[in-house]
Amino acid sequence: MQVKKAVFPVAGLGTRFLPATKAMPKEMLPVVDKPLIQYAVEEALASGIEQIIFVTGSGKTALENHFDRQHELENTLRKRGKDKLLKTIESLVPKSGTIIYTRQSEPLGLGHAIWCARDVVGDEPFAVLLADDLIQSDVPVLQQMIKEFDRLRSSMVATVEVPREETSRYGILDAEPGYNGTMRIKSMVEKPQPVDAPSTLAAIGRYIFTPKIFELLGKQKKGAGNEIQLTDSMVELLKEQPIFGYRFQGTRFDCGDKAGFQMANLAFGLEHPEIKDSLKAYLQEIIL
Repeated sequence: MQVKKAVFPVAGLGTRFLPATKAMPKEMLPVVDKPLIQYAVEEALASGIEQIIFVTGSGKTALENHFDRQHELENTLRKRGKDKLLKTIESLVPKSGTIIYTRQSEPLGLGHAIWCARDVVGDEPFAVLLADDLIQSDVPVLQQMIKEFDRLRSSMVATVEVPREETSRYGILDAEPGYNGTMRIKSMVEKPQPVDAPSTLAAIGRYIFTPKIFELLGKQKKGAGNEIQLTDSMVELLKEQPIFGYRFQGTRFDCGDKAGFQMANLAFGLEHPEIKDSLKAYLQEIIL
């Protein structure tokens, strides 16, 4: 079966960006002129995904409204002859049935959020995208991964090398030497201290899973932070099925981190036709 469904866990509180996220979902924080979640949805749709599944929590109304029609705004833009902006706004709304919302009633971790989508996904492979990980690439990262999934027919996760002092922020992989960016994972550890980390190869927010993962997540075992960790279920899955790590082509920005978020704004701003020249001139001025 082809990967046609993608789960977006968007129920988090975004505490690292308070007070900005006190009344606004962290996924709605803008990089240049688009919110983080829009970049992730666009990546999924460009990769052949046909159904977007948002796992939401309280306070996510702005996110839901972003992907819905806003007739008053559209009529105002139409009357003012702002056709380009109108087209942009209208393009945000996928055709009916493309986006489905389900609720994570309590914050029990990433693994639990993904498990909440089980009835919508059903018995087929699916992708998971975390909007915090914004990736600049010529070919969408999920599209790169789906191509590998079609070859291997096994679960996989996007990977990056991280500084050893940052291993406690990630799921860290122990993997066999890879070929053409793909490596078979031997084991995983959730947020190990640098001295205990088996490597500096970290899993980031792009996954493809076989439906077997739902059965393991459904055991509701709590791990690090007293939450249901996705990494723990992936370790269990390894006992029954192979999982591969994938070194994608592109640059990843950790937009769950304040510095990473600003770096993303700079990188994407320097590619934006409306502001790149002004931004370059300003950067040259303050740097020199």
